[in-house]
Amino acid sequence: MAMTLRLSERDKRALALLAEADGVSKHEATIRAIHEVARRRGHEARVADASQRVRARYADVIERLGR
Repeated sequence: MAMTLRLSERDKRALALLAEADGVSKHEATIRAIHEVARRRGHEARVADASQRVRARYADVIERLGR
């Protein structure tokens, strides 16, 4: 699937600098950025889930420590 990406001049410069710094094309820099954000979001979701499980499991201990 083809896609057109419309960027502001500021975003174009940022993408060009990122691509140059990594020694890749602007296309590759865009793909890498997308993958990085997706990876971080997945990690954040796993951390939030683990945190919720721990808080539920140790709610009484956390409550006592908060006194």
